[in-house]
Amino acid sequence: MLYRSWMRNQGFGHEVFDGRPVIGIATSASELAPCNAHLTRVAEAVKRGVWQAGGLPLQFPTMATGETLMRPTAMLYRNLMAMEVEELIRANPLDGVVLLSGCDKTTPAMLMGAASVDLPAVMVTGGPMLNGKYRGQDVGSGTHVWKFEEDLKTGRMTEEECFFAEGCMARSDGHCMTMGTASTMACVAEALGMQLPGSAAWPAVDSRRMETAQAAGRRVVDMVEEELRPSRILTREAFENAIRVNAAIGGSTNAVIHLTALAGRVGVELGLDDFDRLVREVPTLVNLMPSGTYLMEDFCYAGGLPAVMAELLGGGLLHGGPVTVTGRTVAENTAPAERVDSDVITPLDAPFQPAGTGIAVLRGNLCPDGAVIKQSAASPHLLTHRGPARVFDSPEVYHAVADDPGLDVDENTVIVIRNAGPKGYPGMPEVSNVPLPAKLLKAGITDMVRVCDGRMSGTGYGTVVLHVTPEAAVGGPLALVRDGDPVVLDVPGRALRLDVDDAELARRRQEWTPPAERYVSGYTWLYTQHVEQADRGADFGFLRGGRGHEVPRDSH
Repeated sequence: MLYRSWMRNQGFGHEVFDGRPVIGIATSASELAPCNAHLTRVAEAVKRGVWQAGGLPLQFPTMATGETLMRPTAMLYRNLMAMEVEELIRANPLDGVVLLSGCDKTTPAMLMGAASVDLPAVMVTGGPMLNGKYRGQDVGSGTHVWKFEEDLKTGRMTEEECFFAEGCMARSDGHCMTMGTASTMACVAEALGMQLPGSAAWPAVDSRRMETAQAAGRRVVDMVEEELRPSRILTREAFENAIRVNAAIGGSTNAVIHLTALAGRVGVELGLDDFDRLVREVPTLVNLMPSGTYLMEDFCYAGGLPAVMAELLGGGLLHGGPVTVTGRTVAENTAPAERVDSDVITPLDAPFQPAGTGIAVLRGNLCPDGAVIKQSAASPHLLTHRGPARVFDSPEVYHAVADDPGLDVDENTVIVIRNAGPKGYPGMPEVSNVPLPAKLLKAGITDMVRVCDGRMSGTGYGTVVLHVTPEAAVGGPLALVRDGDPVVLDVPGRALRLDVDDAELARRRQEWTPPAERYVSGYTWLYTQHVEQADRGADFGFLRGGRGHEVPRDSH
C-alpha cells in the first residue's frame, strides 16, 4: 500500500498493480542537448508499445551529455551519466528498461550503465536529422562546419553565407546525419544486437522512427518474460561483429573507446589490437560523409544497417549466431535485408573503399600503448610520411598562432598537440583535428599530419593520429617531443615513432615534471584521479565489471 499509494497520484488505476512487468523508459531528452531534445516524444511511442504488450511504462530522466554545448567536453561526463543510469535502474522497482539516446556520449553511457545492471534492456536511438541542403547541394552536420570554416579563412565564403548555412545544415530534430559518432554508435548498438534491426537509420522526423520506438516498447515486455539480458547479447562475437560493422560503414574512431569501455562492463576482453586485426579484411561499403558523399537519410533509404550486415554475413565477415534483442540471431534478423541503392551501400565485390581502409592501430616509441587513425578519412599520400614536429602544449596555444602568416610550418610539418587526453584536458575532447594553418590553406594545402592524445569528431576528416597512449599528462612519450624532432608515420606498417635516440629521450624524461593538479574536489577531481587511459576505454577503473540487479534494502 505504501508504494502503490504514492504512484496513484499520477492517475494510475489499481488494476495496473497486478504484477505486470514494470518498464522504465530512460530518456536523455534535454534542450541543452539539441540532438536529444525530441526524445520526450519518442518516449510516448515507447509507452504505447509497453501498454500494448501488457506492461506498465514509467518514464524517468537521465542527464544528457550533449556534444554540442558541454564544456570542456561531453566525454568528461560520459562516465558520470553511465553511473547515473546504472544506479537509477537498480534503485527503482524495474523489470526492464528502454534506453532513449541520441548524441555521441548518451548512447555508450546508457549501454554501459544498463550492462552493469543486467536487466532486460533495449536501445532506441533518436535518429539522424534530415539531409542538410545548401545552394543545391547536400551538406553534412559537423563535416561541413569544418569545410565552411576553411572556406571562410580562405575567402571562399563570407560570414553572412556561413550564418545562412547554419540553418540549412541542421533543419530537423535528430543527431548528426553524417557518419559521425552519433550515427556510428547508433549503428554499433544495432550491430551489437541491442537495438531493433533497421532502427539506427530512420530519420528522427520519419513516422517509422516512432513505429520503431513503439515496437521496442512491446519487445522489452517479452524480453522480461524471456529473461533476455544484456549479458546474453553482449558476447565476444557480438563485439567482433560491431568492430567489423564499424569498418564497413566508415564509422568514427570514437567507437574504439566506447566499445572498449562497454566490453569492460561485461567482462569481455577487448584490446586495441582487436580493432586492427578484425578489420583488415573488411572493405568500406558505405559511401557517407566524412569519408564519402551521401548522408544518413540516403543510407536509410538504401537499406540501412541490415543491408550492410547482410553483405558482410554473405562474405563470411560476420558471426551469424549471436542472439539479439529480437530473440533471434543476427543471421535471422538480416535474412530479409535488401540493398536498394548500390551507390550508397556498395556490394562486397565492388566496395566504396578496399579492405584494410578502416581504423588502423599504430604502435611505436611515440605511442607504446597504441594510437588510432581513420584511414578512410585520411589522405593516401600522407599515410606514409616523415616530417619535423611543431609542438603545441595545448589546442589553445595552437589556435592562438594558427592564422599567423609567419608561423614556421610547411606541408611536411607534423603538428603535435598534447595535453588533450583523459587526464590532461581533462576528458579527452574532440580537438585533435585542428584546422590547418591559414597560410597553408591559402596556398592550397588541404591536409597535414596531425598527432594528438585527444579525440576527433566522427564528422571530422584528415590525416590525424588520435588517442596517443599514454597521454602526455601522465608522462607519455608525447610529453617529450620537441620542435624539429623527426616524426615518422607508417600506417601500412602500423607504426608511429619519434626518430630520436633512446638515450636522449631518457634524458628528457629525467627533466620532465608532471603538471600540477588543477582539481582538488568535485566530480572533475574524481574523474582525473580514476579515469583509465584511452586504450582501456577511458572508463573509471572502479566501474569495470557489473554490479547486478539485486533488489536493494527497503526504504521505509
